[in-house]
Amino acid sequence: MKPAQIEAFFATLQAANPHPVTELEYTSVFELLAAVLLSAQATDVGVNKATRKLFPVAHTPQQVLDLGLEGLESYIKTIGLYRSKARHLMQTCQILVAQHGGQVPRTREALEALPGVGRKTANVVLNVAFGQPTMAVDTHIFRVGNRTGLAPGKTPLAVEQQLLKRVPPAYAVDSHHWLILLGRYVCQARKPLCHQCAVSAYCDFKPKTTG
Repeated sequence: MKPAQIEAFFATLQAANPHPVTELEYTSVFELLAAVLLSAQATDVGVNKATRKLFPVAHTPQQVLDLGLEGLESYIKTIGLYRSKARHLMQTCQILVAQHGGQVPRTREALEALPGVGRKTANVVLNVAFGQPTMAVDTHIFRVGNRTGLAPGKTPLAVEQQLLKRVPPAYAVDSHHWLILLGRYVCQARKPLCHQCAVSAYCDFKPKTTG
């Protein structure tokens, strides 16, 4: 994908959805961190279903700790890998209370030091909560980056680095939302819906699907 195509690609996505947001439900930075931590290998719909019950009773690190491990598990047991996620979230809450005054840190290094928080989760928090132009490369963005020719790479990190180089600055903060939504609903894994895609004219994928 050439620079002029990339500009048109993102201008089109922006025009269709000027203010994209994550589909995870949250009302604070801590709730966002917890939701993203719980969302690994799970759907946003499934995570939201669990956190709608969890967050009204535990929406701070200390409140999660007060639930205890078994109490936390009882709220999130519908989410895949819930036992390990509960353990990681409890450990993360302990660190937030002990080292960060109960607040979510604003640096990648501090975020990635939290149990269960990898580069992708840190990128989501830095982008969504703090407005940094990071790229959280999940399976959707990895697929879209490679299939469209926007940011080819053999690993999520390689795709992330390509995106950071190739996405025009004006679109950098919102671009990861647009790419996730494009991959989730249009540029799907089994068969891309090219005939429904607003940006198919700028994409390198061939042959285009027709229905």
